[in-house]
Amino acid sequence: MKIDDIARLAGVSKSAVSLAFNNKPGVSEETKEHILKIAQEHGYKPRTMKSNKEFIKNHHVIRFVACKNTDIVIEHYDSLPFFNELIHHITNQVKEHGNTLIFSSFDSHNLEEELSALEKDQPSSGVLLLGTNLTAEIIHSIQSIHANIVILDTCFEHIDASFVSINNYLGGYQAGQYLIQSGHKQIGYVQSSTRILNFKKRKEGFMAALEEQGLTIDDSLTFNMHPMLVMSQDSFKAAIQELDELPSALFCENDYMAISAIKTFQEMNIRVPEQISVMGFDNIHEAKVISPELTTIHVKKDVLAQTAVNLLMEKLNQNQEHHTQVLVNTEVIERKSCLASQ
Repeated sequence: MKIDDIARLAGVSKSAVSLAFNNKPGVSEETKEHILKIAQEHGYKPRTMKSNKEFIKNHHVIRFVACKNTDIVIEHYDSLPFFNELIHHITNQVKEHGNTLIFSSFDSHNLEEELSALEKDQPSSGVLLLGTNLTAEIIHSIQSIHANIVILDTCFEHIDASFVSINNYLGGYQAGQYLIQSGHKQIGYVQSSTRILNFKKRKEGFMAALEEQGLTIDDSLTFNMHPMLVMSQDSFKAAIQELDELPSALFCENDYMAISAIKTFQEMNIRVPEQISVMGFDNIHEAKVISPELTTIHVKKDVLAQTAVNLLMEKLNQNQEHHTQVLVNTEVIERKSCLASQ
């Protein structure tokens, strides 16, 4: 069998076959996968460099799975800054390994049934599961579906599975430390009205930093917000209006809520940071666009993606069966939305 035969069977040109075999740009990932599959099915091995043979041998189809709901991973989740950046880095990492990435999304309540059916129809080599909004029970339920799963953006320590997540506890602790070291003692806390593990861990870390200094947060200074709406929120405005005195600083469990808080304060003619400092978590692109620019906790989305893809590749290429849990550390990004307390 020759390249001409592969091109005829695949319905493409000889040059497209050559590009696919040499893992060069010029053909889409879908076409490349199609060509390589036909070559494998017919036992064709190109007379190219050894690395190209290894490429064909080790070529994998990776499935990225998101579980949608109405609160966190919404219908068009991939357009939201945090998830958009994470997916961008994952796509690049998978391509760097010479593999194909396909996207699937399901309702979180039907994940086990739908993923099982899809894998029977269109088997993948491995699964990158976006676990942001998933419970321990859901993760338990899907472990038997695929031998090679890496779960992103959450980590349940009591489950023997492979996780790559933000070190949410550390990030919350760093935020608390930063505000305390800036002299703030009357601190408010904005939490998501939808509770997921990531937010719970951030709160635990933040409260631990305050407790070390003998500080607490008064119930009247704990506020709830929708976690994914970037807009002034009426319930938050009403709660602020009821206060006799503003806290000197406000920590929000993510940047969406922090930006919403700033927008609300602007409507109320409350100056940030002169009258109240506002701090977020995630360091999304909008954190640099809002005025004032947002002081926040930086989540290394590129490291999350690289670590998750590398972990999955080790499972596939080295037949590693053991599971690993990885936490990616965070850091404070200081901008203009926080001032030292007088």
